[in-house]
Amino acid sequence: MSTDAQQPHGSEQAAQDWKHWHEERTATVAGPYGPLSLTGTHWLSDHPEGRIPGVPGQWREDGDELVLSASAADGLTVDGEPFTGQVRLTADRGPIDESRVAHGERRLVVLSREGLWAVRDFDPDSPARRAFRAIEATPYDARWALPGTFRPYDSARTVRVENADGVERGLGLAGEIAFEADGTEHTLHVAVEPDGSLWAVFADATSGNSSYRFRFLRPAAPAEDGSVTVDLNRALLPPCAFADHFICPFPPPGNTLSVAVEAGERNRVDG
Repeated sequence: MSTDAQQPHGSEQAAQDWKHWHEERTATVAGPYGPLSLTGTHWLSDHPEGRIPGVPGQWREDGDELVLSASAADGLTVDGEPFTGQVRLTADRGPIDESRVAHGERRLVVLSREGLWAVRDFDPDSPARRAFRAIEATPYDARWALPGTFRPYDSARTVRVENADGVERGLGLAGEIAFEADGTEHTLHVAVEPDGSLWAVFADATSGNSSYRFRFLRPAAPAEDGSVTVDLNRALLPPCAFADHFICPFPPPGNTLSVAVEAGERNRVDG
């Protein structure tokens, strides 16, 4: 690991910032509607009759909407009010706890991917949430906060990658970040988020061994000259590390680093 990477501010303050980030991240993951609470992603194509085992109501596709039918016995609420009859739904975009359909404390979230519809079931009383104890993470090390450069593509592109559920889906990419580690230049293909920040799905020499099989990285928006800090101390476990029902994309071609990234979040710890 190179020892001359420069941290954008004092390493002591950076270590405190990282500690605060890690504590907030753990609290978010462990929250009532964090990723640990997902107990199922139910694709309606698997339930053409509209009845999902364990999920109240009848759900059917109708063009670019879902139609939910329910009786009083189903015990559903829509927009916080007891619901009977029919309602047309679009994909939920906001926080999980603000999704339109609920069953007690459970939140039934409408999802759409590449023309297919699903209902996700988030339950604060999930076994995974009860078992969770911590996120194993390597303490902050300034050597892993690396100066990098963002190189946008001439035009955005989409690559097909396998997802955690075994289905291949499109992954949009807008450029790459280049940085040096262990004396070698590395690159990661990245997406650009609506706020300008970057998102990479990557693996490295620790993946599947001392770290989860792949991780996410979310660098801040690059400066006008393309400079960006590639802080691998903030490598994130993907949602599918916390629940099997997420459909996280695997790293695209070119995003498996030869270096061992012994930094950031490594694994979920259960008790």
